[in-house]
Amino acid sequence: MTTTVLISVAISAAVTLLLIGIFVLARRGGRRPAEDEAAVSKIVEELTSRMDTMGRELSEALERTREESRRNRILGELAGTIDLDEVLNRTLDAAGAFPGVDAALINVIGPDDEPVTTAIGISPDEAEEYALGQIPAGRRIRSLSLEYVEPLETGGEAAIVGAVAVPIPGELEPLGLLSIFSRASRDAFGEEVLAEIEALALRAGPAIENARRFREARHQADLDALTGLHNRRYFHEMLARETARAQRYNRRLGLIVFDLDDFKAINDRIGHLAGDTVLSEVAERVRDVVRHSDVACRVGGDEFAVILPESTLADAEQLYRRIQAEVSSRPISHAGQLLLSAGIAELRPQDDPVSFFQRADDALYRAKEAGKGRVASDAPEGAAAPPTDEAPPLDAEGRQA
Repeated sequence: MTTTVLISVAISAAVTLLLIGIFVLARRGGRRPAEDEAAVSKIVEELTSRMDTMGRELSEALERTREESRRNRILGELAGTIDLDEVLNRTLDAAGAFPGVDAALINVIGPDDEPVTTAIGISPDEAEEYALGQIPAGRRIRSLSLEYVEPLETGGEAAIVGAVAVPIPGELEPLGLLSIFSRASRDAFGEEVLAEIEALALRAGPAIENARRFREARHQADLDALTGLHNRRYFHEMLARETARAQRYNRRLGLIVFDLDDFKAINDRIGHLAGDTVLSEVAERVRDVVRHSDVACRVGGDEFAVILPESTLADAEQLYRRIQAEVSSRPISHAGQLLLSAGIAELRPQDDPVSFFQRADDALYRAKEAGKGRVASDAPEGAAAPPTDEAPPLDAEGRQA
């Protein structure tokens, strides 16, 4: 708004000067009309040129002010969130507003020591080809200037030809890299842009570190301390979320609820401390066979559950058999050979999370009533009879015969 007012004032001043010049020329005597006309034309041309120059300069100043205001607003918002993804996206928005920046990318180490990569203006293929994957360890590294010898085919869009990467400082060590890319020039980023991107990385560092700590704390709060699987609270949260997602997009969803046969007798025989060791070892074997997309949880005592996104009743039964084989394939310390009983269910259109879980839990009790090492399902009426299978016999070493 201020810049617009300045432009209006400048134009008004120029017009006023033009009128004054014409008035002065009109008052002068002894000059021919042709000379007066030429003088007036010259004044008009000079004023027009000055007005054009002033207009361009003021427009550029206005644009710079807007971009700076936008960056300052984004920087101010960095400390206003503890969500890691949001912090990274806001940092990228600020980086993308710098002059000459066509794309930006952040590589950081997440709370589980896994790399987290977020980018704007750059395709996944370009990110894989052009981004630095390693975080520089030297604390005295200011920036890394990158040049690329062979541009990647981008299907019509100009290829990335140059980049600058700066470390994101952490409290004890660098957290990652903030990289900016140019599709126009290998030397697009001068000292001014470098200083600004360093300042951005410096501001982003504490926000990223706080968000990482929050995510790690939240992750720890979602885990069962004994088994390392997700806990009961997380199970019900995820079951509600996956149930809603499956029903909204008409997707399949499977569920397994299982427990250890005769675990109370095992606890009475070897004691609760040794029983905890048994539960921990069972959980480790469960983790070895579930898919990455499955959500394995301890829901209480010796009862476990696995949520299976994009899965049918047959998929749930197949996973139960893999878990049963893994747990019973060799004796577990203190307890010897163990068997599992399980109930399985597949989401129905009328289900809510409570009814879905209740059907699987009811199937578990039917399986236990039928014997040890069995699985039962709550198939819809009119479907094939629910599977109720006895576990295969084990040899002396706890392996399937």
